[in-house]
Amino acid sequence: MNNRRLPVSIITLKLVRPRLEVYYPMVIGSKNLAVQNKVNDAIQNLVQQLIREQGYYENSMTQITGYYEIKTNERGILSLALINDAYSGGAHGLTVIKSITADLETGKIYNLQDLFKPDSNYVERISDIVEKKIKDRNIYLLGDFKGIRPDQDFYIADKALVIYFQLYELTSYAFGFPYFPISVYDIKEIISEDSPFDRLIY
Repeated sequence: MNNRRLPVSIITLKLVRPRLEVYYPMVIGSKNLAVQNKVNDAIQNLVQQLIREQGYYENSMTQITGYYEIKTNERGILSLALINDAYSGGAHGLTVIKSITADLETGKIYNLQDLFKPDSNYVERISDIVEKKIKDRNIYLLGDFKGIRPDQDFYIADKALVIYFQLYELTSYAFGFPYFPISVYDIKEIISEDSPFDRLIY
């Protein structure tokens, strides 16, 4: 069997400090340690970024718990989500989700624009799809939908691009996180040949 198609090995690490308990993944067992370290550094940097942005170091009342979910782990592509719950008083806490999609052969961390061909106008194309899904699901919006950001949050799962929005970014807290799975086959013509999808669908 081609080892490049096997899932990468992952262990769970735990970061514990007063009022802080965060579980996060680490890639192990790679033959290319430089690539492995690059991906693990990106994960750890994002873990620390979330902790900072949720006010842990600024507000002594802030309590944070975190965990992760693996969305794709095959054919040299790893896509995962880090989920942090922060509470500092009030009616409820605030949860933040951020994702990383990495090429385990090169260590490249993908931004949304990296998935698409240059000049593909992916923002408008994805925005149109998301807008239709909003209408089909009758999602109540806090304001007019103005399209996705060029760097909109995403992950890859089940041969689909999953676009998502943070709490309050699109709709009310009660609705939770709005997720919009888009089959790669629906946007195949604008997918870059260097995209993770090019490896996953064949």
